[in-house]
Amino acid sequence: MNRWMWNLIRKGFGWTIEGFDINSIPKVLIVVGPHTSGWDVLVGLMTRGSLGCRIGFMGKHTLFKPPFGFIFRWLGGVPVDRTQKSNLVDIMASYFKSNNEFRIAMSPEGTRQKVDRLKTGFYYIARKAEIPIIMTTLDYEHKRVVFSEPFYPSDDVEKELQRVWNYFKGINGYHPELSIQ
Repeated sequence: MNRWMWNLIRKGFGWTIEGFDINSIPKVLIVVGPHTSGWDVLVGLMTRGSLGCRIGFMGKHTLFKPPFGFIFRWLGGVPVDRTQKSNLVDIMASYFKSNNEFRIAMSPEGTRQKVDRLKTGFYYIARKAEIPIIMTTLDYEHKRVVFSEPFYPSDDVEKELQRVWNYFKGINGYHPELSIQ
């Protein structure tokens, strides 16, 4: 679908896109939250289409099974099998290192359920790949997608997790009761 069509759909639903110009960075890990609903994928696709850039996403491997799995791959999905002990950090870091342009979005919560702490995978992927992180809110209350300025994670994982937690704190997802508070 063309960029103008995505813009028409986005504006028709009343969503705005704000903040950092993601097209200016060829390699970035985008942490998106709060992730509280399957609708987040549609808002993400609408945003990506409006921006006219390639942004992949990670999803649980069961989404990629027949009969509809090909759709998620076509949309830029990368299957993640959380039941297997594979080294996802190394796999994703190699994607970044072997491509001149690679952007991927993932949820720091790792689920659509209420969480009391974030997963650490995004941090370790960004560190190993030596790429920046951009935090992105899906603010359903105000119908805004907001991109933060990029940052390179420091050596202090707890500090960085708190930084991300604070960024998403108080933003209402599709199901506000599941959002970070």
